[in-house]
Amino acid sequence: MENISIKDLVKNNFVEIDRYRAQHIYYLIAYERKMYSFPVPLEDVQDATLHSSEKAITMMRYIRIAINNGTFVEEV
Repeated sequence: MENISIKDLVKNNFVEIDRYRAQHIYYLIAYERKMYSFPVPLEDVQDATLHSSEKAITMMRYIRIAINNGTFVEEV
């Protein structure tokens, strides 16, 4: 995957819930005409409210983790 600037990725952008699987909520984010997904572990959010759409900046922590561990992937 090309180098993605987290700052550029989250600036004026939104994420949307795509699916739930294996104790993770997967969000989608658009960047440079491509769609990417990343997981958010339910154990991290515990009893927080997960909205179907959020400002990307609020998910920056999870985006950074996903980029670093290879789970920030382009959707095909």
